[in-house]
Amino acid sequence: MICAINDGDQSAFESLYFRYRNRVASLAFRFTRHHDDALDVMQETFMYLLRKFPGFVLTSSLMTFFYPAVRNLSIAARRRRQRASGAADIDQLFAPPAAAGPEDLAEALRGLSEVHREVILMRFLDQLSLEEISDALQVPLGTVKSRLHNALRLLRDDPRARRYFKP
Repeated sequence: MICAINDGDQSAFESLYFRYRNRVASLAFRFTRHHDDALDVMQETFMYLLRKFPGFVLTSSLMTFFYPAVRNLSIAARRRRQRASGAADIDQLFAPPAAAGPEDLAEALRGLSEVHREVILMRFLDQLSLEEISDALQVPLGTVKSRLHNALRLLRDDPRARRYFKP
């Protein structure tokens, strides 16, 4: 599909858009927690991708390519909204939304550091492989493994999340 888009096939880009738009919008909503901002981020993400053509070379999965773009565009959208509203809650950018699951698990996730929470969400919510997470975050694979291991250990030790782990 990327080759077809590089060759100027507009219908191939439309197919790609329809295949990935919901995943991109969902990821954007997780970061922005605002429906309109998430849709704006989705649109900006696909415009960013479109500007890469012709000549775009995909070296990993498309979601791995999208993740840092969506993340950075979402941070910018969230900051714009907070400046407009006078809020200063940027520290909670990676906190899971309240409706992400049972409240005790959501609270346990909120208790993790940003880097640990992000790896957990990418692995289990976005279902990215460890290599894809490494590529998306631009950190070594060993760092991803370490963060994931430590995050799971912290969750396993947290009484609010303990029941989600096998004894």
